[in-house]
Amino acid sequence: MKVSVLFLAIALVAGGCVPVLQSGLPDPKLTERDKKMMALAEPDEWRIPDIRNKVRYSTREAPGTIVVDTGSRHLYYVLPRGEAIEYRIATGSEAYGWTGRATVGKMKEWPTWMPTASIMEQWPQFKVYLKHGPLQGRWDNPLGARALYLFEGNHDTLYRIHGTNEPAEIGQAVSSGCIRMRNFDAIDLYNRVHVGTPVVVI
Repeated sequence: MKVSVLFLAIALVAGGCVPVLQSGLPDPKLTERDKKMMALAEPDEWRIPDIRNKVRYSTREAPGTIVVDTGSRHLYYVLPRGEAIEYRIATGSEAYGWTGRATVGKMKEWPTWMPTASIMEQWPQFKVYLKHGPLQGRWDNPLGARALYLFEGNHDTLYRIHGTNEPAEIGQAVSSGCIRMRNFDAIDLYNRVHVGTPVVVI
């Protein structure tokens, strides 16, 4: 029995698991626009379990910091007393990954989306956006319900922490470098942060 417990403890540490203090935190309060848009969301938005927990989390980062762990595909919002809110995320694929320090330079609810030059170069079909302009903020927009724009000083890194219209891909390395969250999680995090919030991507 003692050996089994030891192996379990080792497995938890090796897997990057952290002790859960409170599982299944309640959903954030939605605006009327949120309710209308979420009612149109893909069925996966409701079928896939939403895991948002308060966990024990050891870090040197100050409370109020966002820590993105690209290896485990989790995002942590650091709380006092060695705790954090843990969210499951999708990260950039290996070729598009980004790490570093930034701050939240801008925040938007139901943001518009315009493909970057690099996206249009890689996928020419997106060049149609040069004619009709950005996609308006709505349920099928790739940025989802909320977006946090990451800046280094006054420079927009072009990387975002945002919701998604493809919730089934959460937990995978699929994006072009941005950090995707379930829409409910993106709204929850958005409500906790502000312009100037530090972000660490590791």
